[in-house]
Amino acid sequence: QVQLVESGGGLVQAGGSLRLSCTASGRTFSSDPMGWFRQAPGKEREFVAAITWSGTSTYYTDSVKGRFTISRHNAKNTVYLQMNSLKLEDTAVYYCAADPEGNWRDYVDWGYWGQGTQVTVSS
Repeated sequence: QVQLVESGGGLVQAGGSLRLSCTASGRTFSSDPMGWFRQAPGKEREFVAAITWSGTSTYYTDSVKGRFTISRHNAKNTVYLQMNSLKLEDTAVYYCAADPEGNWRDYVDWGYWGQGTQVTVSS
């Protein structure tokens, strides 16, 4: 059974940092893109960042560029999201995803999902 398990979420003050991790089990995703999405209450799930299988290319939504960094460690079957200078509007459940097809920025095109980890930014 394929599982993606996120960790590292929590409560942080505005301006602070968190590092999310997502580890896969059941199959390797070392040849597949991986990504992060988030969903705030009452809003649709939105694309945050993605990374190619090699880690050579990364993609971000405009609102997190310069603050968030996605990376991966293929030997550990793990993808990370380093989040710096956090803002109140970053509060959401963050989901790890793997193996997309089509439009990587569209959550419906990703094949595997984690259960999510809550990130809450306070003032």
